[in-house]
Parts: sequence; structure tokens; C-alpha cells
Amino acid sequence: MCPYHTSPDSEPTAGASGASPAAGSASSPAGWHDARLDFSSSMSYGDYLALDQLLHAQHPRSPDHNEMLFIIQHQTSELWMKLMLHELRAARQNVIDDQLRPAFKMLTRVSRIMEQLVQAWAVLATMTPPEYSAMRPYLGQSSGFQSFQYREIEFILGNKNAAMLKPHAHHPERLAEVEAALHLPSLYDEAVRLMARRGLTIDAGRLARDPALPTEYDASVEAAWLAVYRDPAQHWELYELGEKLVDLEDAFRQWRFRHVTTVERIIGFKRGTGGTEGVNYLRRMLDVVLFPELWKLRTDL
Repeated sequence: MCPYHTSPDSEPTAGASGASPAAGSASSPAGWHDARLDFSSSMSYGDYLALDQLLHAQHPRSPDHNEMLFIIQHQTSELWMKLMLHELRAARQNVIDDQLRPAFKMLTRVSRIMEQLVQAWAVLATMTPPEYSAMRPYLGQSSGFQSFQYREIEFILGNKNAAMLKPHAHHPERLAEVEAALHLPSLYDEAVRLMARRGLTIDAGRLARDPALPTEYDASVEAAWLAVYRDPAQHWELYELGEKLVDLEDAFRQWRFRHVTTVERIIGFKRGTGGTEGVNYLRRMLDVVLFPELWKLRTDL
């Protein structure tokens, strides 16, 4: 049942006298009582979701009407990224534990979240260049480049880059969190280790690689995936894992593409806030391949 339109299963009870409400009083509940509508002594919807804090977390700094859109766009994206990290960390642990069925559900959920984020760019794209220019001076050095959650998503998916720690150096707690993510094996590293545990041949050097380095193509990993894809019936769980990872990267690529397109539409090739390269950097990110062997094998099958 939709929580926004829920109503009691029956009409409110009459007053103490038991009399029905007078004709024409439907719009006035005076005298009516229904304990189910009294939340004074229990947790309400707003309490559960901490709506007082959530809905008062928007503090525009400019007088421009459109800044509210800009803030909410990025706050909601951060909330979705929080859920993505929650699911990706759990999925990685399930791969470590050889529990793939729960991991499949989690990875599917992350792909659907990315689809939500792709669609969200369409809302921000309603902001025109003059509207953004009116609020840009008020943003200071703040930049999406400084999103520690986004960086952790990149790292858990294998796009490791120690230089990306620097934007978080001003916040020691966040820096420590992102640095820890840099040094943990990625989700894909754990998938490769799982293939080795299941009897597929992976070069020892690939298994012992420094997890803080970005994922690079490895011929033994492609050979293992080819064995899986050439006989799905024998390796069904690994085959499904491979496709879940491809789904995930497919959705991530679309998210990146929609991002760069929206930024170019609003600011063109200007440098981003915080001194970032803006569109030029985002375009380079389109060429990053997270799971290279899974894409190459499609040509080699």
C-alpha cells in the first residue's frame, strides 16, 4: 500500500455518544476520534525518516531561484551513492564468502540505482547557462570532484588512482576512509579470486597484484572468463556473475555519459569549480574500462 495515500480501513469512529456525524460535517472532523491517526506517543513517518533534518539540509547561498535544484540534485545523488556503497560492499563480501545469489540481487540493485542517477541528470539539464552563472560565484571551491562517496565507488569498482586522495586531504577522517578503499581489493579482484578458487587458471601475478593499482587487462583472466562463457551450464554462477558485472558497467557508462553531456550543456568547456578540468576530464573518464576481460571476450568468443 502506498504510504502517501494510506487511510484507515474503516470510517473514523463516532464520538463518545456513538452518534453519527451531522450532515455536511465530512470536511470537519470535530468530535471524531481514531487512535490510528494519533501519533503523539509513537514513531511517525517523519520521525522514522528524520525529515526535519533532511528537509532543512538545503541552504542556498545565492539569491538565485535555481540553486535549490542544484543542491537537491547533488544531495539526492549522494543518498543514492550511499546505498550503492552499502550494496557494493555487501556484494563484495558475498563474493569472498562464495555466496553469489545474494550478490546477484545486490549488483542488480546497484545497476537500477545508476539508472535512477542517469535520469536525474535530465532534471539538472533544465538549468540553463545563465541560471548556473548566476549562482556559480557562490559555490566557492566546492566541486563534485570532492565527493568521497563517488571516489569510493570508483575504487571498489577497480578504477584506482592514488592521486584522487588529494581532494580529500583537507578532511582527515574522509581521507582515511577513501585511502582504506584504495587499498582494499576491488569487487572485480574478488571475482577473479573466486574463479581461481573454483578451479579456473589465473596467473599467480594477477592474484597477488597490488590492490591499490587500477585494473588492467590480463590474458589469464580473459581465458578463464572464456571458459565460463563457452560452457555456461558447467559454470552457471560464474556466468551469471559475469553478466551482472557487465550490466553494472553498462549502467555506469551511461551515468558517466549523461554526466558529461549535462555539464557541457550547462557550462560548455569552462573549468569546473575547484579548478577541475570540467568536460575534458569527464570525457577521458568515458574511456575507462572497469572489467576489461569481460568486454574483450565478446570479440574473441
